[in-house]
Amino acid sequence: MVYNPLKVDLDALRAAVAAEVPGDWASTMWFGTTEDDPGPGQVREALKGGATVVIAAGGDGTIRAAAETIAGSGVPLALVAAGTGNLLARNLDLLADDIPNAIRTAVRGVDAGIDLARLEIHRPGGVRENAAFVVMAGFGLDAKMLANTDDELKRRIGWLAYVDAIRKALRDENRLRMAYRTERGTSRTVSAHTLIVGNCGALPANILLLPNAVVDDGRYEAVFLRPESVRGWLQIVFKIFWENGVVRRTPLGRRLLTPDVAALRYVVGRELQVRLSRPEELELDGDSFGLATGFDLRIDAGGLTVRVPEGSRPPAVRAGEESDPRPTALLAAIAILALAAGATVGINRILRRRSRRR
Repeated sequence: MVYNPLKVDLDALRAAVAAEVPGDWASTMWFGTTEDDPGPGQVREALKGGATVVIAAGGDGTIRAAAETIAGSGVPLALVAAGTGNLLARNLDLLADDIPNAIRTAVRGVDAGIDLARLEIHRPGGVRENAAFVVMAGFGLDAKMLANTDDELKRRIGWLAYVDAIRKALRDENRLRMAYRTERGTSRTVSAHTLIVGNCGALPANILLLPNAVVDDGRYEAVFLRPESVRGWLQIVFKIFWENGVVRRTPLGRRLLTPDVAALRYVVGRELQVRLSRPEELELDGDSFGLATGFDLRIDAGGLTVRVPEGSRPPAVRAGEESDPRPTALLAAIAILALAAGATVGINRILRRRSRRR
């Protein structure tokens, strides 16, 4: 058990292990993460101690660190999702904050292979660093949002704490200027507000940011957000919240999708090189990862073994099936109203200034 003591109820975790782990198993090894070592050292100790399954209990950061370390070992990773986003658990259709069920899956579940995104990060000064992620990586709004998120507020109200962080990030008018190349060898330049690369695409509240990103299909999906105005942000909200989150969820809706818009550019592939014109904050699976000038990404297809409930269907099979669109529809309405209100306030300010000048 590799657990984040700030995220989990340790007493509940120990009680579930005592109830679910068979008596003829060897004693469970317990390793708490620390600020200096958020998981890699503890996973290595568990493997050295002969663990036949490693359970990562915590948020997406703890799970990312465990996944990066355990990949290729042949030992499966089980999840106790206890963070704010729990994005890998969501994309694997696992229940969050259900400790007994998670331990039951770790003990009685089956092994499944999912993809791991491997990065060579380019740091300022020419330094290179290897890392991996299982959910998403990004520059721009995503990384700045995390930098602006109040940790105490996040602990109290969960992922809704990101709303205020997004508001602060949107005030930043700096754009990313970058070049990117896929495995097909075509190099392109783009100016964008945000780049997000996903190994899987579902966010909290049923939001489908990357509709073609599936955690076991051997590919990533990347999106460049390129709004030039309030109209561009409205296009993004409409495509992501309404079309991806609601319309795309039904067979009839998929026939009614509108063409791509200039404010969004999607790219799908197995390898991706990105070079920025200046260092920017990078985020991996919900954690700030310092300044970077770019990265080289490749998808390690089936590179991570995870423990899932017996009878689970692979994510690629579930992708595109009907699901409940109501949470996304509600958020779409809220987001559109908020953007419309913001645009109205901005226009009124401009009109008042012109009136005073006259």
